[in-house]
Amino acid sequence: MTQAIQKTLRDSAGMRWTALLLLALAMFCSYIFMDILSPIKDLMQETRGWDSTAFGTMQGSEVFLNVFVFFLIFAGIILDKMGVRFTAVLSAAVMLVGAIIKWYAVSESFMGTSLETWFTENLNYIPVFDELGVSPFYQGMPASAKFAACGFMIFGCGCEMAGITVSRGIVKWFKGREMALAMGSEMALARLGVATCMIFSPFFAKLGGSISVSRSVAFGVVLMCIALIMTIVYFFMDKKLDCQTGEAEEKDDPFKISDLGQILTSSGFWLVALLCVLYYSAIFPFQKYAVNMLQCNLTLTEPAQDSFWASSSVTIIQYIIMLLVAGFGFASNFQKQKSRQYGMLAISIVALITYCYMGYMRQSAESIFAVFPLLAVLITPILGSYVDHKGKAATMLILGSLLLIACHLTFAFILPLFKDSAVGGIIIAYATILVLGSSFSLVPASLWPSVPKLVDAKVIGSAYALIFWIQNIGLWLFPLLIGKVLDATNPGVTDPTKFDYTAPLIMLASLGVAALLLGFVLKAVDKKKGIGLEEPNIKE
Repeated sequence: MTQAIQKTLRDSAGMRWTALLLLALAMFCSYIFMDILSPIKDLMQETRGWDSTAFGTMQGSEVFLNVFVFFLIFAGIILDKMGVRFTAVLSAAVMLVGAIIKWYAVSESFMGTSLETWFTENLNYIPVFDELGVSPFYQGMPASAKFAACGFMIFGCGCEMAGITVSRGIVKWFKGREMALAMGSEMALARLGVATCMIFSPFFAKLGGSISVSRSVAFGVVLMCIALIMTIVYFFMDKKLDCQTGEAEEKDDPFKISDLGQILTSSGFWLVALLCVLYYSAIFPFQKYAVNMLQCNLTLTEPAQDSFWASSSVTIIQYIIMLLVAGFGFASNFQKQKSRQYGMLAISIVALITYCYMGYMRQSAESIFAVFPLLAVLITPILGSYVDHKGKAATMLILGSLLLIACHLTFAFILPLFKDSAVGGIIIAYATILVLGSSFSLVPASLWPSVPKLVDAKVIGSAYALIFWIQNIGLWLFPLLIGKVLDATNPGVTDPTKFDYTAPLIMLASLGVAALLLGFVLKAVDKKKGIGLEEPNIKE
């Protein structure tokens, strides 16, 4: 029997990391599309008439069906009954459909059509949802924003389904092995999608000297096609693993609604879920406004149009340098020889400094914010490996909350003080963004690997689905709130680079304070009940 186990794909480090790479690449593409309009918020206002409320409402619509139609709960049931590989392909297909709809909504082809007229005249009042104040549309919302919201809702169903599927897939391939490292590494690669989006979305929107926001979304649609291909390849790889092990996810221990009881009665589960919604609500909604926040708090002077720094080639060069930062920084963690490790780390640091210099010379807010995941890529493997071998997951969540609070307060009160300093403001922005990204890496490395310690293996998919559903409440609410708060605290401001972001940033910092308090409670509960969150995943 031992020999049979050794022959499985899962027992091969190369094969299980290949499986992880396929899932991570799919999430990488989805992360790009998730924020594809974030770095061009100003262009959406100029070309499509989306004010902050319209922009925030559309961005929040991504998770509307997951929250209010409970699609995420159904996604968890599908995952538990049908297995990882089927759900992975299904989620990628759903994301692609939603992406195509969103692309058409913001394209020039939609303008002036009877469909645009229909959306202008309809969906201005949604019974029950309007009474509850949770409608994804409102009277006066631009037709393109309404239709884009419909597509984004569909995309969001597939994206969140993919999220729980990837988590379940990693548990399947890495349980008892380097699971925290795998989850942290997957999120590190996926978050490079944020940086890719920040660099290439404005690049495609302004390509050739003419502005077309639909080109950016079309770029995202192509990537979603690639994501679908990745999940199909994973499908056959996962199927071969099940043939080797004799596992049949959809038949063994079939899911029952009553099984949710054991999840909902776990105090540890609720603490992790609430901590998750608070922490992620302070990050993902912020990403959607971060570029515009920097545009409003930094003095940026566009380089001359005939200079190298204004050319399209500099975007490609800067992205290649970014990949060097991420690649060498990530790989340095896996080198056994100290000389190779420090050599790769030195190359990564030099490349990071070069990238930051280029961002300064380009005077581009989206290029500056693109450093967000780079430090996370470097330290996530370290954190994941530490949790695998040493534990301390709850402690890491507390540290992440402290860093989150500090970063949002810095953006709110310190960065505006340096608005007149072209160099000082950008240095503070870079440092704060890098620290914020590193704090974000603490979550996947510590929170997600803790879930299998809280619930039975057969309902892990549903447990992740419930956590994601609770998280999605925040991801729906806070993009909308930020938009409304911006419009309320900036009356009469029509220039999208003149908003005062102090109030929204204080609101996000308060989420970090609540997450910090919950982190201390979680650590106390773990110590009292012996859940094992502070214990290592790999028992040596």
